[in-house]
Amino acid sequence: MSEHSSLPRLSIASLGGTVSMQAGAVGCGVTPSLDCEQQLLKVPQLREMAQLNVASLCLVPSASLAFATLLQVLAWARCEVERGAQAVVVSQGTDTLEETAYFLDLLWPFDAPLVMTGAMRSASQPGNDGPANLLAAAQVALAPGSCGRGVLVVMNDQVHCAARVRKTASMAIAAFESPGCGPLGDVVEGAVLYHHSPGRREVLPLPHRTDQRVALLEACLDADTALLHAVATSGYGGLVIAGFGAGHVSASWSDVLEHVAPTLPVVVATRTGNGPTARATYGFAGAEIDLQKKGVHMAGQLCPRKCRILLWLLIGTDRRHELQDWLHA
Repeated sequence: MSEHSSLPRLSIASLGGTVSMQAGAVGCGVTPSLDCEQQLLKVPQLREMAQLNVASLCLVPSASLAFATLLQVLAWARCEVERGAQAVVVSQGTDTLEETAYFLDLLWPFDAPLVMTGAMRSASQPGNDGPANLLAAAQVALAPGSCGRGVLVVMNDQVHCAARVRKTASMAIAAFESPGCGPLGDVVEGAVLYHHSPGRREVLPLPHRTDQRVALLEACLDADTALLHAVATSGYGGLVIAGFGAGHVSASWSDVLEHVAPTLPVVVATRTGNGPTARATYGFAGAEIDLQKKGVHMAGQLCPRKCRILLWLLIGTDRRHELQDWLHA
């Protein structure tokens, strides 16, 4: 047996994003241009660590990814594991990384890790972080302690849980955090150091329906109710509200939600970026006690964007009745 054939099998795919971007000419903005093979040329150590199977699944900024694309990515990743890959790494843009990771985590049925990564600096910039993040992602993917943890996000030598990670800075290198709980682990000198053991995971089946729409609205000072009324009459299958503070809306919004909540699932999360929604503290109109009496679900720790993904998948699998259980899992 050759030395190469004794290495673990690792599948790596690129979807585009900043990690794939460079400027076509001086003074021009960066755009996706490097496929997965070109990205890996800057990380030659990877071929000493594993037998690689490389794919460029698309080459787009992550704002243009869609649920349909992610289902195709999931199908590719599942096929790779079923063919013997020990782990999978996917690179993409960071703008939607927290959302795509959670989407895939809800559907990833294997103990084999699926690790997501990207870059905050393009390949054209000095000190670009893409190669270091790809290397760290591969190290995490191949670490025995990563098994059974579902989808992981690796950025800036930190390992984050898909359900908790958020992009909290627009352009800084240290743009990803897990507010309230911190990262799952760190990559130190190539070794992955986890802070605790894997927890119990539950996954959803593949959605058999993908035409459902879930709206996301943000509560803001003195907002009118026109959009709320429009959601109720425009064929949406669900509604998520990024609420004030611990999950609150105005009295006027509460009045509308009293009529909306019986007709479609409504989730209120917090727009603050850190902490859970309350359940039994505030008693005014538009607060959590009032909203729950009207049939509104409180999001708990889950951020508004991930609530929308969860609700979309629950509707697509005919499991919307399980919403409360998933929000407080």
